[in-house]
Amino acid sequence: MEADQLIGTFESEAGFKALFDYATIGIIVINQQGVIVMINPNGEKLFGYHKAELIGQKMEVLIPTKLREQHIHHRTEYFDRPKVRPMGAGLDLYARKKDGSELPVEISLGNYQVNGETLAVAFISDITERKEAEREKKEYTEELEKKVKERTKELENAFLHEHELNQLKSAFVSLASHEFRTPLSTIMSSVDLLSRYDTEEYKEKKGKHLKRVKSSVRNLVSILDDFLSLDKLEQGKIKPELLEFPIEKLVHELVENFQPILKEGQQIKILACDDRVICSDKKLIKNIVTNLVSNASKYSVENDPIEVSCEFEKDVIVIIVRDYGIGIPDADQLKLFGSFYRASNVGNIQGTGLGLSIVQRYVELLGGSITFESKQNEGTAFIVRLPCEKNF
Repeated sequence: MEADQLIGTFESEAGFKALFDYATIGIIVINQQGVIVMINPNGEKLFGYHKAELIGQKMEVLIPTKLREQHIHHRTEYFDRPKVRPMGAGLDLYARKKDGSELPVEISLGNYQVNGETLAVAFISDITERKEAEREKKEYTEELEKKVKERTKELENAFLHEHELNQLKSAFVSLASHEFRTPLSTIMSSVDLLSRYDTEEYKEKKGKHLKRVKSSVRNLVSILDDFLSLDKLEQGKIKPELLEFPIEKLVHELVENFQPILKEGQQIKILACDDRVICSDKKLIKNIVTNLVSNASKYSVENDPIEVSCEFEKDVIVIIVRDYGIGIPDADQLKLFGSFYRASNVGNIQGTGLGLSIVQRYVELLGGSITFESKQNEGTAFIVRLPCEKNF
């Protein structure tokens, strides 16, 4: 049947013509050869064609190029078993406009007989707005999920932080009660004995107990200094104050001040020390070196040497403090800079487990780094690298 005859047959039905012409969706009628025989005004508007340009054309002219061969196969299958159904259920369908652009569509298929010929009718809706709404909804959902994950992560981190703080508080209470009790007990017992040693014959014993008192007081002061330093660091109260000063003079002063409080026979050897003037925080460097030398003495036995060197690598000062003491077990090395952490081989040697954590944070405040090399029962070397110019 010719297209003009078919159209005339359809248009003789006034109701059909009204429905066809005024439908708010595109309607296309094709024959079994896939040729377009009718298209309604909304279909013309949808695809940007005038109907005269489409009548007699294959349906595939409205299909994206990459899908045309596949569509021919599906069209043939449909005419073999025609029935009313949605097209491409569950798939994203796209049609091709005259200008070559593509638009998302929703298509329903129907069929009927006219003068013994099977015709297929495609009802086509432009779903661009729906797709845009779905895209926006998806983006909003993804953004919402992202925010929920971020907030959940923040809450988890806050919980972990609170848990860590509680652990630190518990560790602090346990440590403080132990570390304060020992020197205080020593001071009390020594003071009690000193009150009895008031004659010349007890002069030696008296000096021994005075030495114990001084040592215990120094331990207490060291503990309090660690706690106060940690508190200031946690509150962000410590800021580097950059000044120019000769590093050699500072190192020699520190070594001289340390000599009287070293263990019997211990000596600090300055292996190398450049006399260059650096720009850094003198107080923080003093605290760093003091803490490292104190540890070197504490974890070494009598007569063991302690070595300090201070050299330069371009604009970086490298400070190394080495001892030949008990060393650090391999299992403890990864946790060494943690707050309140003490190596498993320290035994009864007093300490808060805060020193190295504080040192690391001082070093970071100065824009530097700290590493170490250690072997159990052979000693430890701490290597501090600090920028020594104003622009760090």
